[in-house]
Amino acid sequence: MTTQPTASPQSADHKTLLAATDLASVRGERTLFADLNMHVRAGEVWQIEGPNGAGKSSLLRILTGLLAPQAGQIQFRGEPIQNCREAFHAELLFIGHKAGVKAELTAIENLEFYAAVQGQPISAPPYELLEKVGLVGLEDIPAQRLSAGQQRRIALARLWLTDAPLWILDEPFTALDVSGIALLEARFAEHVAAGGAIILTSHQAVNSAHFPLQRVQLRYQY
Repeated sequence: MTTQPTASPQSADHKTLLAATDLASVRGERTLFADLNMHVRAGEVWQIEGPNGAGKSSLLRILTGLLAPQAGQIQFRGEPIQNCREAFHAELLFIGHKAGVKAELTAIENLEFYAAVQGQPISAPPYELLEKVGLVGLEDIPAQRLSAGQQRRIALARLWLTDAPLWILDEPFTALDVSGIALLEARFAEHVAAGGAIILTSHQAVNSAHFPLQRVQLRYQY
């Protein structure tokens, strides 16, 4: 049994950032998905939906090149990602399901660490970036003393640090309150309006009032 995106894939063109063709993934003896196609264009948000165990996180890891598919090919700007890994990763921001913050570092120090890893200067004073994500007054507190939602906000501050056009985000709304969700959706709208694209997983509906939303539905295969 195959799993297809609910949105029909569009033909590749100059606006296509990432194209996935006939992807398949197998876990043990179980096929997570097969014959899966996506053409992610500038200015689009793609939401990967499905129950736990359906392969959402595996699909994201395949799309980033961190995990090899059992079948199929992924291209970035028309080039197979295995042939352009350095260029691909330079234009990709991936945030996994876990916050990924350094527990012993403060919120400010975590931002400085992210910027160093990305090899680019912080575009605005760190305190301003943390104000954007609602962490005023918590800038100099070690991350291990912050709540899960606050740690998630530190991780999501990376969305204001990067100029990467392609974002791949695993459950970005996890542990966020209503104000955090609204802030994130507003940042999504800014990014796609500037010509970026986003692929994300989420158990909740994404407010698509301000950007085109494509959906891929994965089903648990027994």
